[in-house]
Amino acid sequence: MKNQLELVSKSYDKTIELGRKGIDLYKELPEFITNHPNYPLFQKMQMEGTLSDSSRQEIMDYLAPAKGMEFVDLGCCLNLMFGGYDHWPSRYHGVDISGKTIELLREFVAKNQLVIGSLYCGSMHDTLYEADFFDIGACIGSLEYFEKDFVKEAIREAHRIIKPWGRFVLDIPHIGSPECEISMIIEDYMGRTDTFHMSVQEFDDMLIDYFEIEKTEKVGPMIQYFLRCKKE
Repeated sequence: MKNQLELVSKSYDKTIELGRKGIDLYKELPEFITNHPNYPLFQKMQMEGTLSDSSRQEIMDYLAPAKGMEFVDLGCCLNLMFGGYDHWPSRYHGVDISGKTIELLREFVAKNQLVIGSLYCGSMHDTLYEADFFDIGACIGSLEYFEKDFVKEAIREAHRIIKPWGRFVLDIPHIGSPECEISMIIEDYMGRTDTFHMSVQEFDDMLIDYFEIEKTEKVGPMIQYFLRCKKE
């Protein structure tokens, strides 16, 4: 688990550093990827914005952020900058394993004089937040990097920090789909291999003690879950 966290952290740190120099790795993929029969699907998902879509209107509609609410974004990447979360009335808290990502977000917050809750550099499976602190939460485009044991710890942590029956949206890879296959090949090339290999049923069984599934939706290579935190 520790090694995988370090690999993901280093990969995203590298992506941020190159991005600051104007280099987009997704535009410089090798031929073994661009010649893959499923690569046109990846290009289509890029164009449609459905690769790992944290900015879907459906997420905002379901979470229904409001003034006075605390919102946690687990594995936040740059959602605050590009996902529209900076305009939500709820108070934002971002968690990410990549130090360079958190550094860039802090610069963004300062430059735009945003009022947020916190930015925490660390793993989503072991945060510093109090139990039942958050009204709503999300974890988009993050669980695919990890195996079952870590995923279960991350689910437990989300359950711990979200209030009873608080709303939570997450996604997992749609294993076996051509969209997921090409996405996993590209992620592996980026140095952050997807190690999530659970079936949908296995993941649903994992959730049952922690969250109630209200609905699921297929989005590109992923399946998004719309959940309520099961607590008395």
